[in-house]
Amino acid sequence: MKKVTALLLFAAIVFTVGACSTTASAMIEGNTVSGAETVTEIAEPAVTGLDQEQSLETASAATAAEYDVEYDQDDLKVSTDASELSYVTLEGNSIAVAGNGAIFDGSTVTITTAGTYSISGTLDDGQIIVDTEDEDTVFLILDGVEITCSTSAPIYVSNAEKVVLTLAEGTENYVTDGDSYVFEDAESDEPNAAVFSKDDLTINGSGSLTVNANYNNGIASKDDLKITGGTIIVKAVNDGIKGRDSLAVLDGEITVNAGADGIQANNDEDAAEGYIVIEGGVLSITAGLDGIQAETNLMVGGGEITITAGGGSVASSGGGAWGGRGMEGNANQTTDSAKGLKAGVDLTITGGTIQISSLDDAIHSNDSITIDGGDLTLASGDDGIHADTALTINGGDLEITECYEGLESVVITINDGTIRLTASDDGINASSGSGGDAAGGMLMAPRGGGFESGDGYVYINGGYLAVDAGGDGLDSNGPIEMTDGVVIVNGPTNNGNGALDYLGSFNISGGYLVAVGSVGMAQAPSTTSTQYSVIFSLASAQSAGTMVHVESESGEEILSLVPTKAYQSVVLSSPELENGETYVVYAGGSSSGTVSDGLYFGGSYSGGTQVASFTISGTVTGSGSQMGGFAPGSRRTRP
Repeated sequence: MKKVTALLLFAAIVFTVGACSTTASAMIEGNTVSGAETVTEIAEPAVTGLDQEQSLETASAATAAEYDVEYDQDDLKVSTDASELSYVTLEGNSIAVAGNGAIFDGSTVTITTAGTYSISGTLDDGQIIVDTEDEDTVFLILDGVEITCSTSAPIYVSNAEKVVLTLAEGTENYVTDGDSYVFEDAESDEPNAAVFSKDDLTINGSGSLTVNANYNNGIASKDDLKITGGTIIVKAVNDGIKGRDSLAVLDGEITVNAGADGIQANNDEDAAEGYIVIEGGVLSITAGLDGIQAETNLMVGGGEITITAGGGSVASSGGGAWGGRGMEGNANQTTDSAKGLKAGVDLTITGGTIQISSLDDAIHSNDSITIDGGDLTLASGDDGIHADTALTINGGDLEITECYEGLESVVITINDGTIRLTASDDGINASSGSGGDAAGGMLMAPRGGGFESGDGYVYINGGYLAVDAGGDGLDSNGPIEMTDGVVIVNGPTNNGNGALDYLGSFNISGGYLVAVGSVGMAQAPSTTSTQYSVIFSLASAQSAGTMVHVESESGEEILSLVPTKAYQSVVLSSPELENGETYVVYAGGSSSGTVSDGLYFGGSYSGGTQVASFTISGTVTGSGSQMGGFAPGSRRTRP
């Protein structure tokens, strides 16, 4: 047996944020896009159908790690030496066998010996059964079959060391069951899938297989299920494709339409089992419940994955005067689990292209989530990405187009990557979800003082984050630490939420932060920070699309931002702010610079009206409506 290891080399398609001494312009301009493909290395990389070889190359972008999935020779190719083949010909209501190892009785053929069997023809109401005590592999080559069984699984592996189902090149194969099964006795509930195996099952080749599962599940293995090639189409009234102990996809084109879960590994008795690994292939999943669900770990290192779960995302309500869980909450939250990607323990994404539209969380783990790379586009009726314990983002390109809350976990760490999200409630929410949120600011510590920290924590150490939130922009039921990166927050328009909302402290030592929104609950970073910040309120709310511009007295640009919504409060922290220096604030006007999420850099600014000025007099200048250190504007229009 040979071991095939997906060697995952570091390659991140992210914004690499510049050093703290640079301006926001330089930070964004200095970002680079870099990456390297990695190829799953397979000794003798070919799957042989009946006539010719099929190349199996998969690529992924990821961190240095290994997937513990073994692909042996049996998984990747099958011998087609004519002297070793037995032929099974399906002839409507009868079966003909040429060769050894298979016996038939009417419209049922039972394979009793390990070996290679080429199966072709049509079976109107019958069954292919594998029942062998041999310790070698059984190879079933589907060479253009149409198998229907009205009372049981058309393909049923009752006992075998391992079965490899090869889809012969250029062939179309069909398997269909009835809507009720007849079992041997009242205690039996298996088989329960149109293609069912009690033992290890691999599907490979370059042909196609269409499974119509009218009774229960589509394709199921009670041990390990691997897919290394072929075009597989499954329509199932319950789950689509199941591997109880594990499910691994190396390559292939897979389409699933399932009434329940699309793809699932459900061993809940062994902590080392119940996992899913996707390294390549093209997967298109429509599921009534979860798209891909692993009882323990779910790992995605490559491939193209498209998921619609629970009918897809719906417009989420939230962001009310006292919005947030435990208060107003998500009116559209479902009691069923209809998530896109779901793991019981750990979910890791290191590469691939993922598109999800889900009624429930788009990406969810009952424990931890790590995102090291990949291109993710998510839309959710609930959270975009949710981890019960810890969410870490080290890279990748993430866009959450619709959700109730964007990123949610007790501890949220952003080290790198490009993240854009639009949330009807909080953009980022660091909380246990136990009802102890800052809840619109009622429990928050204004300007970093007065109350003890909660259980949440947000770390921002790099990357690029753009938030558009109907509720709080950055919400932590505990402290926030920012050391680097670019953060743009378009926060709430109602005064019951704030662009920044935290308990304890928000210490910023580097990076570039701008957060705009309503004034009622506005917070600035803490005075214990080592980088200067300013918070100021405008005399009246400015309409969406009205630029706010801050520059030094000498005309050096510090901020040019066009908010997406009405705003009155502005929080700014930049390494360019200097103690003792005076800065001028303008409203309106335009910039000829380059824009990224409403933030302009470079070019020239003109046409605005001066509305205020301030002099940096401490770590945090200004105090909401108190406006310490500020002078009202002279209403001078900037040429």
